[in-house]
Amino acid sequence: MADEAVAEHPAEPAAPKAKDARSPEAPRGGARGDDNAKDAPDAPGSSDASDAADAEAAEREKERERAADRFKDRTRDPLAEEQGEEEPTDAAAATRARRSGQKLLASGRDLIGFDRSDVGRLHIGDINIGLDARRSGLSMRDGPVPEEELLRIRRTHIEPEGYVRLRRALEARRLLVLGGAPGTGRASTALALLEEVTRGGEGGQNSERVRRADPEEGVRGLATQVVDGRGGHPRGTGYLLEPALDRPGTLPPDGMDLDQLASALAQQGSYAVVVVSVGSAANPLLAGRYGAICPPAPTRELVAVRLRQRLEEEHGDPVRVGGGDGGEGSGLGGHADRDRDADQDRDTDQDRDRHGDRGRDGGRDRDESRTWDGGLGGHTDRNRHADRGQDSGRREGRTRDTARDTDRYGAGSLSRLLERAAELREDPEVTEAVGLDDLRPAEAELFASLLAGHLLGSVSREELLSGCRGLAAVQAYEWFAGVDRALAAPPPGDGRAPVRSGTAALFHPVAFRIALAVLGGASHSAVSAAAHLLTWELSVQSDPDSTPARPLFCDDPESDLALSRARPDNGPVDVAGAEVTGRLIFYRGTALPAAVLAELWDRHFPVRAPVVRWLRLLADDPRPQVSMRAAVAAGELSVRDFEHGYAELVRPLAEAPTPRRRVFAATALDQAAGHASHRRAVRKVVEDWSRHGTPALRWTAAMALGYGRSADSMDDTLDALARIGVRDDGEQLAVASLNLVRLLTLPECATVLRRLADWTGHHGEEYQDLALVSIVRLALTDVDEVLDDEPGTPLGDRGDWPLLLALAATRPELTGKLADLFWTALNTARSRDVAFDALETLLRSASRKDGSEWTREGLAALLPALTAEEHDRRRLDWLLRRMMRDQDRPLTEERARALWRLAVPARQRRSEEEESHG
Repeated sequence: MADEAVAEHPAEPAAPKAKDARSPEAPRGGARGDDNAKDAPDAPGSSDASDAADAEAAEREKERERAADRFKDRTRDPLAEEQGEEEPTDAAAATRARRSGQKLLASGRDLIGFDRSDVGRLHIGDINIGLDARRSGLSMRDGPVPEEELLRIRRTHIEPEGYVRLRRALEARRLLVLGGAPGTGRASTALALLEEVTRGGEGGQNSERVRRADPEEGVRGLATQVVDGRGGHPRGTGYLLEPALDRPGTLPPDGMDLDQLASALAQQGSYAVVVVSVGSAANPLLAGRYGAICPPAPTRELVAVRLRQRLEEEHGDPVRVGGGDGGEGSGLGGHADRDRDADQDRDTDQDRDRHGDRGRDGGRDRDESRTWDGGLGGHTDRNRHADRGQDSGRREGRTRDTARDTDRYGAGSLSRLLERAAELREDPEVTEAVGLDDLRPAEAELFASLLAGHLLGSVSREELLSGCRGLAAVQAYEWFAGVDRALAAPPPGDGRAPVRSGTAALFHPVAFRIALAVLGGASHSAVSAAAHLLTWELSVQSDPDSTPARPLFCDDPESDLALSRARPDNGPVDVAGAEVTGRLIFYRGTALPAAVLAELWDRHFPVRAPVVRWLRLLADDPRPQVSMRAAVAAGELSVRDFEHGYAELVRPLAEAPTPRRRVFAATALDQAAGHASHRRAVRKVVEDWSRHGTPALRWTAAMALGYGRSADSMDDTLDALARIGVRDDGEQLAVASLNLVRLLTLPECATVLRRLADWTGHHGEEYQDLALVSIVRLALTDVDEVLDDEPGTPLGDRGDWPLLLALAATRPELTGKLADLFWTALNTARSRDVAFDALETLLRSASRKDGSEWTREGLAALLPALTAEEHDRRRLDWLLRRMMRDQDRPLTEERARALWRLAVPARQRRSEEEESHG
């Protein structure tokens, strides 16, 4: 062996010992031996007999070549059929996208668990925790704001960062255009500003000093009302206006309109805050001299303040601590009124302080008013620092108030309740049930009511969690309730000609929310493009007689994020088989994607048709981050209504001519099978397709079976895949073998290997081919192309390894079976060529180009079992020498020696050397 082993003489490769390295032995796995039968030597006789024997041998050789070609064709990538070699499906990217989509839609909750009736039954005090508690889309009526509401705003409003800057801007210009997303507390902040600036002014003694203006009249109407004095409004009145800019054809006020209103307000000594939603229609207003963005109040402070108020309001007797578990604390009754009086006294003192500050800072404010630049900015850096200081002082004052309240109760129950409340807020089950990264003011109110009710014993644990889950459902309900109601409204009556149909502008925000629910975690550009595609579908469905206008330069990514409670993040994006860093986008809360889909599918039936058309378009997208996420969402929607989802999405795409659409249908089916309520129906569908379906349906069934959830057991899954693979002369053997390999990543992989070994000894050549093709594909498939596990698992940490070597390294009990199966492929004539190519690929993966270790651990486990006999070692010797002579990628001597030593242990090498030297 010394003159043969590449480890001993790597510099001078010897010729292979066999003519073409073909093995004469029968396969260990039991495959048919006639593929390896040797031609008998010619018997003595006439030349005619010799010519006939030569012709017969040549024909047998041609038949072997044809069989090898057929076998090689069956090892092709079934996902690249009819797509061309230039555009194959990136299986690894598809697997990652599917896993990401499942994680966002599952998030510890079942989409079918958004049961509106559960939330609707829960009431706490005067707070109705239900989807109808806060109806969106209702117009705000004009009229005075009651003094009680102003008092409540003054006592409970949580000032956002930059509140002092907003107040100074309003005092300086008399008019403020305040922008923010609906529900973020912008209207409360506007009322708080108006209440503060009018309290010590000319209208300070007027009980109607703050008024809501009619949104239908707009800025022009309000200016006329202020100038003419309609309604007898006194000087110093504060006006809150929320103009209706969401109607199609409605034009926002221009700069001259705002200047006119500001001039009228100055003449009357009055103030006005115009509240608008961020977006393309309002952005010119916010970029002007009167515009400012209203930051949301901090979530933790919101909940803490609301919770303390609820705990004070909800009881008048000694407090029972601990929800339904009992436990008592000292009473808080009798303190509430005294505390309110004390709070009012403090408010009065603070008012005097504010007026004093206002007088001392009057000159400074006038100077700063000249530096106020409007827009989305504000003051100079010096003023920003001063504002932050005042904001910080206000927050510290509220902290001192809380401390005084705690001291007032001594070591009593309030402090213990607040401690219990803090623990309950951080409870992982409660946090997961809420499923929102930050809470808006109304949500904080509801959440605080739930926590207080549980602490005081009126709300059970189940009711608490149910109510918390309802918060996301409430948000989804508000986003979609009456969105297109404005289409039925008459055009604006301000005398200006409306623009073209505004359906695109009307539907884009909801389309973006739907696209984000379906494609969350994808790149921002992909979500935005899908949203525009859905906007078109919604517009055509709503107004089929008109071609919807598609604005080209009106996108505002920041507004999309604010209006949809979304957040950007940097992360990996799969592009042409490589990962690059891109700008991803997510909902600010794990509960929102499922809540949006549930609300969309269950309450808005007319929108299903355009959404189905849109999902079919996404199924054709060549980017796995789009098509696979859409498939997961389609499966979840099908669970909501399986009859509709199957008829409109799954079945039509399962029969499509392109593999990409069939993969979409298979993924949607598997997603539905993940729900115990629908698993039986999915398994019945897949079984029927595998037995009686058209070729396209059988192909789709094979892909669904590869996930491992579409049959009752692993044996049933293997039977169905074999049924698909051997039918019609192995027409779909490629897709069946691919999904057999996918099953090897599951815990029952030993069962799969056992069945593969059985099929290699089957009397039917189709079963043998199914096993042999699966074995070769096992060596050519990377782990991350078929594995659903996240990194951190034994296989998941080896994502770029060939699956055969990863299994050998992580599952040592399977190494012998894996080696026997691969040995069979190497020793069967029709599979030998592709098996040798696969073995060369495995050997080259031992180390990376930079010399770092790669799959050496797996080769160290597999090669000794694969070369247990002398003939196997001679064959490896020949292959290594061929790799060293490769003109394109020659194997270095050092690496050849290392591979040989992995395959042949040192003791065995010494023994063979001694035998070779006699």
